[in-house]
Amino acid sequence: MSKLFDLGGKVAIVTGAGRGLGKTLALGLALPRADIVAVSRTLPQVEQVASEIAALGR
Repeated sequence: MSKLFDLGGKVAIVTGAGRGLGKTLALGLALPRADIVAVSRTLPQVEQVASEIAALGR
């Protein structure tokens, strides 16, 4: 990945990460190596997102 898009060493706090735009944002920021703090009102949904992020190698 280009150094321009490398977010390694950065932390992104994403609210509403269980679904919709928040989920998309969390997954999108995980791709360029950002560490994600996912926040959601629904534990099962945010656990699913955490699993998807882990599957990306994060």
